[in-house]
Amino acid sequence: MRLKPRPATAESGTRRLARRHPAALLALFLCSTGGALAALALPAALGHTVDGLIDGGPVPWSGLLLCAVLTLAETGFDAGAAVLGTSTTARLTAHLRTRTTARVLAAEPRDALAVPTGDLTARLTARTADAAAAPVTAAGAVAGVLLPLGAVTGLFLIDPWTAAAFLLGAPLLVALLHTFTRRTADAGADYQRAQSVIAHRLTEALDGADTIRAARTGAREYRRVLEPLGALADHGRRTWTVYGRAAGQSALLLPLLMLLVLGVGGLRLHAGAIGVGDLVAASRYAALAVGIGALTGALGALARSRAAARTLDPLLALDPLPHEGLGPLPGGPGHLELRDVGVAQDGQPLLTGVRLTVPGGTSLAVVGRSGSGKSVFAAVAGRLLDPDTGTVLLDGVPLTAMDPALLRPEVAYAFARPALPGTTVEDTIAFGPWTADPEAVRAAAWAARADGFIGLLPYGYATPLTDAPLSGGERQRLGLARAFAHPGRLLILDDALSGLDTVTEHHVRRALDERAGRCTRVIVAHRLSSAARADRVLWLEDGRVRATGPHEELWADPEYRAVFRTEVAEVAEAAETAALPPARTEAEAR
Repeated sequence: MRLKPRPATAESGTRRLARRHPAALLALFLCSTGGALAALALPAALGHTVDGLIDGGPVPWSGLLLCAVLTLAETGFDAGAAVLGTSTTARLTAHLRTRTTARVLAAEPRDALAVPTGDLTARLTARTADAAAAPVTAAGAVAGVLLPLGAVTGLFLIDPWTAAAFLLGAPLLVALLHTFTRRTADAGADYQRAQSVIAHRLTEALDGADTIRAARTGAREYRRVLEPLGALADHGRRTWTVYGRAAGQSALLLPLLMLLVLGVGGLRLHAGAIGVGDLVAASRYAALAVGIGALTGALGALARSRAAARTLDPLLALDPLPHEGLGPLPGGPGHLELRDVGVAQDGQPLLTGVRLTVPGGTSLAVVGRSGSGKSVFAAVAGRLLDPDTGTVLLDGVPLTAMDPALLRPEVAYAFARPALPGTTVEDTIAFGPWTADPEAVRAAAWAARADGFIGLLPYGYATPLTDAPLSGGERQRLGLARAFAHPGRLLILDDALSGLDTVTEHHVRRALDERAGRCTRVIVAHRLSSAARADRVLWLEDGRVRATGPHEELWADPEYRAVFRTEVAEVAEAAETAALPPARTEAEAR
């Protein structure tokens, strides 16, 4: 699935950002303009003062004072523009990151995750910073345009022939800037794409670090992650080559323009058409006019901003999950119903025609071989994913009609590899639709059997996560504790017990059983014991419902038993080692 950006331009995005802090941008514009005007007034004041000194009259203190004031004004305005530009860029970057992240989180995961994880991270960090700089760069670039235009006007006022000499070389300078802007934009876009590829591959490698270590393929993964580094270096060198050529051409062209202007000005001075002060002013104006080359930095920044904005447009175009503003029925028991639910991705069916009713307060084990659609079912049941066909209802209300802000507190999830936000262990467990209080955090940790290893940490619940080396099972228990600390009417465990040892799993199951009648529990199960303890089992095969019913009834089907064949073999082997009859062990498992 590819994201289709809505018809938006970088300029329209720049205008939207500019409306966030209009006062700061106006102040930046005024500072930049004030500095440019002071710089333009200084040559005229300096020329007039030089004429006064040459005339042999009294010292023109007023002219000297005016030159000093204009110099201080230029310096002060430039400093103010620098401070305003930095602070405003930081605020706009924070806003754009928040806005883009909110769009991603509010959208359906299938749409948001159409962008690879590493690329998405790069867009939400580096790209937002580049794109947010556009309004500040545009406001500051006014001075870059005003200076050369004002300087050329000043040359015309002093002597049209001197100005004409400058204008002879101006077309070459404009062509240079146009070529620089276009090539910088292309090189910047290619550089950003190469960065995204590296970020995505690195994220994949980090996620699969254990697999890579076990397979001893670290060297190959190292080469795979860094393989685009050559292209990245090429694009980086191309960017600096563009800068270098522009700088070299400017270094050749600008002094020639200065020499041409000064040469014509000297001839006009010799002819008596202008005075010494006029020549001094003309030289200063010529320096400001050829300073149009300083626009290259601003144009390069704008080109990078436009390239970054184009990568953000698809994310900002993501539609939030639709709803009708409804909420679940007050005090509902968590009655879950799926009506002809189907899910497909890239033309491949993941779920097909699923019809199921789960009475409120009961437990449902979802079993099946790998790829049968268990995790997709879990995602659909709590609206982490919208079905392409059919309807999912909670206590009689379609999930698509519920306000997500009202639905989230009613559905708790725990995963096999949970994310652990928060600074400390307590923050992680308390994190959710609402912040759980310390008493609820400790009760949830006890129910998930996480309190034991938490007590061994250096500072207990106050231990920073960075100082808490956690195994896979301990991470799962923190994820379970977080789900237990935010009880709703529906609890969904997507393989969230796979990393627990047998004793811990037994205690967690007892905690789940204690929620019977108050909370509907959907458990994606790979272990025989999970299916055996559930009130009902949903057996999926190739995305379709193969059968539903109590575990004891389904166990009569040899194909159902084959779903757990690996575990049954392990149980039998353990029983044989302990000199116990395998049949007894199997019966206990049942």
